[in-house]
Amino acid sequence: MAEEEEHKPLDENGQLEKAQSKKKGKGRRALLDLCYIAICAAVITVCSYISVPVGDIPVTLQTLAICLTAGLLGWKRGTLCVLVYILMGIIGIPVFANFKNFYALIASPSAGYVVGFIFTALLTGFASDNLKRLGGRAKRKGAVWAIQFSVLLLAMIIGVLVCYFFGTLWYMLIYKGSATTDNLQFALTWCVYPYILPDLVKVVLAAVLADRLKRFVK
Repeated sequence: MAEEEEHKPLDENGQLEKAQSKKKGKGRRALLDLCYIAICAAVITVCSYISVPVGDIPVTLQTLAICLTAGLLGWKRGTLCVLVYILMGIIGIPVFANFKNFYALIASPSAGYVVGFIFTALLTGFASDNLKRLGGRAKRKGAVWAIQFSVLLLAMIIGVLVCYFFGTLWYMLIYKGSATTDNLQFALTWCVYPYILPDLVKVVLAAVLADRLKRFVK
C-alpha cells in the first residue's frame, strides 16, 4: 500500500508535466502558424504591387503568391492567409494591385478575382494536404513525385480557372451591368484570354517552388 501511495504522486506529476508540455507545444504551433500567415500575407501584398498594365486588368504576381502560399501551408492556413490579406484591404490598407484598398477595388473591374483567390487557395491547399496519400500507391519514388506534382499543378490550374470565373462574372454583372452572350465574349476577351499564358507560367513556377520548399514548412 505504501509503495502504491508513493507511486501516485509520481504518476500525477508525470501527467502534469505531459499536459504542460502539450500546452506549450500547442502555443508554439499557434505562434508559428501566425508567423507563416503574416509572412505569406505580406508576400501576396508585395506581389500585387508588381504589375504590368494590360487593358482594364493588370497582370500581377498575386496568382503566383497565392498558389505558392496554399501549396506550402495547406488549405486551412493558406485560405486564412488570403482572408487576412483581404481583411487588410477592407480596413483601408492599400494591399491590392495599383496600391488600391478594398473600397477602391470594388469600383474596379478586377474585384471578382480577389473573391476567386479564396477558392484558389482552398483547392490548392486541399491538394497539398493530401499529396502523401495520393502518391502512396506508387511503387517507385519517381512515380510518387510525378503523381504528387501533377495533382498539385492540376489543383492550381483549376483554382485559377475558378478565379477566372469570379473575375469574369464580376466584370459582366457589376462592372459592365449585363450578362448577355455578346457581353460574355467581350468579358472573356478582357478577363481571361490575355492572362492564360502568364498565369500558366506563374502556376508552373508556384508548383515547382512549393514542391521544393514544402519540406521546410512545419
